[in-house]
Amino acid sequence: MAKTPTRPVRTRPENALLFFRTHVTAVTRVTPNIVRVTLGGSELSEFVGDGPDQRIKVFLPPPGEVEPKLPTYGDDWYTVYRQLPADKRPAMRTYTIRKHYPERNEVDVDFVLHGDLGPASRWANQAALGDAVLIWGPYADYEPTPNTTWQLIAGDATALPAIGAILEELPAGTVAKVFVEVDSPTDELPLATSGDVSLTWVHRSAGVELVDVVRAAELPEGSPYVWMGGEAGLVKALRRHCVNDRQYPRYDIYFCGYWRRGRAEDDFDEVEAAQEERAELAADEAAGVV
Repeated sequence: MAKTPTRPVRTRPENALLFFRTHVTAVTRVTPNIVRVTLGGSELSEFVGDGPDQRIKVFLPPPGEVEPKLPTYGDDWYTVYRQLPADKRPAMRTYTIRKHYPERNEVDVDFVLHGDLGPASRWANQAALGDAVLIWGPYADYEPTPNTTWQLIAGDATALPAIGAILEELPAGTVAKVFVEVDSPTDELPLATSGDVSLTWVHRSAGVELVDVVRAAELPEGSPYVWMGGEAGLVKALRRHCVNDRQYPRYDIYFCGYWRRGRAEDDFDEVEAAQEERAELAADEAAGVV
């Protein structure tokens, strides 16, 4: 069996992975289920953009605390973080920067709300001016393959900030077929772009599945670059469709599971989830089911 080509290792900007102490400077409810929190602070003068789908780790204060604290900012911070007592450990979640404002040292972060089921949703629903937040990052993965002739972009509401940022940076005339799954029409957001974009909103409230919509879609010929993010099972199904049914090369596809259905937010470990994702992918490829 021929070895599958791999994408080159992405070069990160210098100083792309740092800790930043920030505070809330604005809170905006953009849809019934999404709140945009603007974070600012002088330390963000060192924040270096890494691409439109750049993600950060967000650390929130544990109960009874007014700010999140980590005892070290060294390279081994994650090990130290995991060793903290549960009642002293800041909640850590991964989010995508919706917009970076370097001229005023601020970033926008969109939170999908789901009541008080998890610390991030609970915090965002009550966020107030001045609230302290620690962030780490950024790191991004969007990088179309050379000679790409069009792009397929798909995801659920958790991928909407990345999708919005990607569309804003598309060069004029870039052909992109975009599919976004949200709860209902009230969760649709205006997405500006200079690209030649066809945008399809998929509403779960209508009983429509994103995977089925993409499967049925008439897509262009040529060499696509595929970017998709969202719930892990959804992304896995989309990837299998693109590779098995559409016959798109695996190395032209980027996918990321942001969360996993059926797993409580408090039980979802970002690093372990990424390891599980890689293990599942390796098993699928070994079995010929990609």
